Amino acid sequence: MKSPLRGADLLARSLAAAGARHLFALSGNHVMPVFDAALDAKLSIVHVRHEAAAVHMADAWGRLTGEPGIALVTGGPGHANAVGALYTALASESPLVLISGHAPLGELGKGAFQEMDQAAMAAPVTKASWLARSADTLADDIARAWREAKSGTPGPVHLSIPNDVLDATTDARVPGLAEFAVEEEPRQNRFAFGEARRPLIIAGPAAMREKSNRELEAATGIPVIGMESPRGVNDPSLGRLAMVLVQADLVLLLGKRVDFTLKFGKAFAPGCRVVDLHTVQGISFEDRAWLEEVRAALRYRPPEWRTVQSKREGPIHPVALCREVQPLLDQLDAILVSDGGEFGQWAQACLSAPRRLINGPAGSIGSALPFAAAAKLACPDARVVAMLGDGTFGFHVAELDTAVRHRLDYVAVIGNDATWNAEYQIQLRAYGKDRAKGCELLPTRYGAVASALGAHGEDVSTPAELQGALRRATAAGKPACVNVMIERLAAPKY
Repeated sequence: MKSPLRGADLLARSLAAAGARHLFALSGNHVMPVFDAALDAKLSIVHVRHEAAAVHMADAWGRLTGEPGIALVTGGPGHANAVGALYTALASESPLVLISGHAPLGELGKGAFQEMDQAAMAAPVTKASWLARSADTLADDIARAWREAKSGTPGPVHLSIPNDVLDATTDARVPGLAEFAVEEEPRQNRFAFGEARRPLIIAGPAAMREKSNRELEAATGIPVIGMESPRGVNDPSLGRLAMVLVQADLVLLLGKRVDFTLKFGKAFAPGCRVVDLHTVQGISFEDRAWLEEVRAALRYRPPEWRTVQSKREGPIHPVALCREVQPLLDQLDAILVSDGGEFGQWAQACLSAPRRLINGPAGSIGSALPFAAAAKLACPDARVVAMLGDGTFGFHVAELDTAVRHRLDYVAVIGNDATWNAEYQIQLRAYGKDRAKGCELLPTRYGAVASALGAHGEDVSTPAELQGALRRATAAGKPACVNVMIERLAAPKY
């Protein structure tokens, strides 16, 4: 006769049955039974230093693999720390499941340790959020969460599990693989081209990951624009996007809302027809000239960038820095991770790679180091390069320790202008130089900080030092951080 399982065992084995390989986790009282159960389920625990980092890692895993990343945190303050990172995943349509420990069911309403309505707290930043009620139905909860994260428009799902549910025994079975499968609804397009001569397809974050722009263009003959930046029509990685949008006479939206990134529709010319698109099947348009015109506009970068040079004594111009980084990404499997902020915009404008992870429409910052760690786990043979500012580095600097422990040898390049530059630029524009106060940071030697955490670290202040530092970082065989003093410049505009 089969021995009953603990709820924690059923949870871990259900996740393994679904195909999960890692738990991005931070320990705490409520979830220690899951740490124990993960051993027998052969789930790897990537033990992080902050709960938000666990969610960011699950987010990146979901974006790169298409399968939900699993974040595991304790209840109360641990859950609260994790919730903020869910918004980044929600806006980027990333499949993940956040599992939070929870106060025991038998103590709810009595002032239990770290008791709070966790499901309600997570609800606004998830597709679904609920509290598990029994070990007997816990496997169904896990299967439902997995399906919900993947179905329709992907996104984060939250499940709180009381620790008395984790400790309870049950005869419930582990779900079969079919119970985690997502049934896709049939999709049809109902529109006519009419007299359109300058159509565009605009793809949202999830649609961009299903097929590349070039694959969609080859299938339809229509220029495809992927939009995943909070800068919207001013996204520096999309060149003269605003000029292209105002020329379009038909816009087909593939998983993309007419939101703030499109100026709520004002980015289009009056009279432009806007249609929600479910699939590109059956669509065909033949005008190679329009396709090439759009491609050229999106590729545009100011010609003077080609000759930008830094002062011999430093600091280094962001364009010159990116010029030295680009060779690291000239590999078939390379992954560019870029954070937000002004330096992140320079990186996104100047660098290209086969795959890219950015902060996304939420406009959050600080996710680059967790993203890079998860990218290296998901794609261990890929070159992973993370570009981030000095302000964003401070959010999750301790995750270098996580990367060292788990031997995740990405390269992080910090553009250090010793300020919260995005906000400083707002101050300059809105209030003037004399009132641009309060956003200063110190020119900290973050390379030395990285070294102290066990990573390879270098601090660069002049152009002559840069190439050698990048070469040594790439060859280090462990997480590496190159901290580069850069000019304090606003994000690029064309």
